[in-house]
Amino acid sequence: MSARERLNWLLDQIDGETGQEFTAKDPLSFVDSKPYPARMSEAQEKTGESEALVAMYGKLRNLDIVACAFDFRFMGGSMGSVVGDRFVQAAERALEQKIPLVCFAASGGARMQEGLLSLMQMARTAAAIERLKIAGIPYIVVLTNPVYGGVTASLAMLGDIHLAEPKAMIGFAGKRVIEQTVRETLEEPFQRAEFLLEHGVVDEVVHRHQLIDTIYRLLAKLCHVPNVDA
Repeated sequence: MSARERLNWLLDQIDGETGQEFTAKDPLSFVDSKPYPARMSEAQEKTGESEALVAMYGKLRNLDIVACAFDFRFMGGSMGSVVGDRFVQAAERALEQKIPLVCFAASGGARMQEGLLSLMQMARTAAAIERLKIAGIPYIVVLTNPVYGGVTASLAMLGDIHLAEPKAMIGFAGKRVIEQTVRETLEEPFQRAEFLLEHGVVDEVVHRHQLIDTIYRLLAKLCHVPNVDA
């Protein structure tokens, strides 16, 4: 499911999209097997999106919310400066309007083509989330498949509640990297959502067909909406 499909599926009413004014730069003139601008153009053509994060605001049933979703098809959902800008702007809208923020995470981590600028987004997004926490505004993260690297180490693990889709792969370093480092074989279901639930990293593993009801129920409780079953 693409980022836009997820948000269209979640929101009963879409009032607008945020962060579209931000565009990626190439501050390092980065070239691997291809120049960074060429990789961006390919990703944009492939996905129909301008970046790896889509952010919208609207209604989930009777609740006004802000929601954002990563698109893993766009350079592995990697977080560069524009992804950081869009997430921070989404969080600022939630803070300004005092409404919840929901994020669907799917990422390989920070975007290497932007170097330190991509790593800075970990601190920027964490600071934006902290402002939500201080204001008492709910932030729910849905961990989809996969979530790794700098996204795991920042915005994806700072929610008030962490939901995960079944069998989603979630971690910081990948399994092979860890095995090569510790010189041990890690058996399944290491880094699967169910393993993380068992070890207290996520709060609930939720099948997709139950996800909207679960998100609404949790947000309604956190927002003190009356007559909602626990």
